Amino acid sequence: MRLISDGGAAPGRWAMILAGGDGMRLRSFTRRITGDERPKQFCPVIGGRTLLDQTWRRAAMAVPADRTLVVVTRKHERFYQPILADLRARHVVVQPENRGTAAGILYPLLRLAALAPAASVAVFPSDHHFSDEARFMAHVNTAFDALEMHPQRVLLLGIAPDTHETEYGWIEPGDFLSGPGQSGLYEVRRFWEKPEPALAEMLRDRGCYWNSFVMVACVPALLGVIRSATPDLYDELSGIGPALGTPSEAAVAQAVYRGLAPADFSREILSARPRQLGVLPVGGVVWSDLGSPDRVRMAMAGVRL
Repeated sequence: MRLISDGGAAPGRWAMILAGGDGMRLRSFTRRITGDERPKQFCPVIGGRTLLDQTWRRAAMAVPADRTLVVVTRKHERFYQPILADLRARHVVVQPENRGTAAGILYPLLRLAALAPAASVAVFPSDHHFSDEARFMAHVNTAFDALEMHPQRVLLLGIAPDTHETEYGWIEPGDFLSGPGQSGLYEVRRFWEKPEPALAEMLRDRGCYWNSFVMVACVPALLGVIRSATPDLYDELSGIGPALGTPSEAAVAQAVYRGLAPADFSREILSARPRQLGVLPVGGVVWSDLGSPDRVRMAMAGVRL
């Protein structure tokens, strides 16, 4: 393995930006903006910057830009290459194919474990919108601080809901956990994925949260959760390990990905291991995953989603 660590960067804070998805749910909308088939993260959906650029700048509020990994998929190269060149991204992990969010997190996490094995990392999807980015990122910083007390937990940022949304995943909190300052950090009792309207109303009334899919964890803890929930996936992707940072990495990754079954991180890892998680509530921030044209239009209009 020829990866060279960033020296003083370990065991610091890192960011991982997930930009490998195909963005099919919003494709008709983004096609009207760009005239081509690019996924939404490479499109200026709201404002003049692409969603990937916006996510990069948001992450930089908490993590130095040179400690940021960006995860992409090779077939999108003509769309991401100009953006990442402008951002001067040093750490780009190119997936041979899109095999779902589980592989899309584990592959770059293995790269990070080689660079900075004692690091902590915040994982950011690249297709989200926040009404108050500074307020949200203050909660991310709080989650990083909370890892000092809970290094074995994966901490999720839970959005305080303002509707009975049925298209999001919901987090049901458990008992209170001690955290830094006055932060409200809780155990995770269970997940509810895209509930029916009546159940969504009940979940909101019970004080549950939307799963933003932004998470903060120590690298060993996140690797441990993935390995315990999906040992086959972990073992298969670990086959890339000896080739990381060498000229053969792309070929080895291609061979490994060819045999991977798609796997969803929320469903197959988070939902399977709630006892190893925590949730940090985020209030006062309107959030959307920009998953449909209606959500984009409401976000552009400043309507509560």
